[in-house]
Amino acid sequence: MEFKHGLFSADSHAQLDRDAFTSRMSKKKFGDRIPHVIETTDPKLMSKPWDFPVHRWVVNGKVVDNRWPANCPAMMGEGNRERGVQRWEEVPKAAYDPIARLKILDQDGVDGEVLYPNPPIQNATFFQGDAELELACVKAHNDALVAWREASDRYVPLALIPYLSGVQAAVKEVKRARKSGHGGILMVLEPSLAIQGKNDWMGLAGAGNHKGLPHFCDRYWDPLWAACEAEEMPVHWHANGGIMLRGPVWKGFTFAEESTSFLPGAFSLPTQFLPNLLFSGVLDRYPKLKWVWAEIGLGWIQYVLESCDHEWERRRLWTEGIVTRPSEQFSRQIYSMFWFERAGIELRDQFSVDNLMWQTDFPHSTSTYPGTWKYADHVVGEVPQAVRKKLLFENARKLYRL
Repeated sequence: MEFKHGLFSADSHAQLDRDAFTSRMSKKKFGDRIPHVIETTDPKLMSKPWDFPVHRWVVNGKVVDNRWPANCPAMMGEGNRERGVQRWEEVPKAAYDPIARLKILDQDGVDGEVLYPNPPIQNATFFQGDAELELACVKAHNDALVAWREASDRYVPLALIPYLSGVQAAVKEVKRARKSGHGGILMVLEPSLAIQGKNDWMGLAGAGNHKGLPHFCDRYWDPLWAACEAEEMPVHWHANGGIMLRGPVWKGFTFAEESTSFLPGAFSLPTQFLPNLLFSGVLDRYPKLKWVWAEIGLGWIQYVLESCDHEWERRRLWTEGIVTRPSEQFSRQIYSMFWFERAGIELRDQFSVDNLMWQTDFPHSTSTYPGTWKYADHVVGEVPQAVRKKLLFENARKLYRL
């Protein structure tokens, strides 16, 4: 692809059209279990009360996001970011139409985007139903999203994988997705927690008939890692990765205050799970497999790596099979992102600048749109030009072979 702006977003979100699933899944087989948009006046299905009918996504008979039918507040103007959209006809076309989106990218000076999900997908899975429904939903999502890649090579779609049909079904979908044009896969952070329902984002698992899944460090997942390595499909985690582990929230918060109180602390989950990955042996078993962590910032990483290195040394963990120093594993295989944070960039020389990528988080509420270059200049304006180019687009271009 052509890089004319010199800025690439390694984390943006593509909204699928409201018929993305109903047009690709069997009505005869799945009926109203298919993801679709409904109209409702039930206040229980609204994050805040509205005095008019709203639209919400339903999967397997359950509303999956009580905030809005499309997560695109950055496109609504500064005064409407927290309101977002409540009805489908309010959704800007550029949220769900790849051709209309290109004009927005050029206006914001962005060359292209890696595409993460938007409603009705919550952190990379459809645990709401049984294995057959999940697999059909995953395939429908992946087929709908690859249409963005077919529309323009400026998009890098990420594929979902099925969990409930066994690891070989996930391997098969990885190979299918790679062939169709996806640039990587998106996973829940910890399947063994997310599947329980009480620990997944927004409590969406809840079907009540799922068997447990192994921890992501378990050898059960080795066929998946092997397939991703062979197909050059990086594994992606996004923000909290579908895991909800947080302290009690004060009931006096407004919607905006509650959201804001959660987001700055979301990195606390990565601080727990990154050491799991570094000490699991997975990275040494699959040294060419790349991992990407989106929307979690940079400032915390150096502390975790220093702590892991210290423990690795003091406990002589190379004698237990962890042959590579944790920080070296990170530099070899793991990528992270930034979009407003200067502190992490000031620490850039403490870990590889080849592993850091810019993101806009478009069109979510924290997005740098419509002033992305203002934020980029603020964060990396004093960084040497050669390093700045790596951070803003060259690292992403190399990782995704653009």
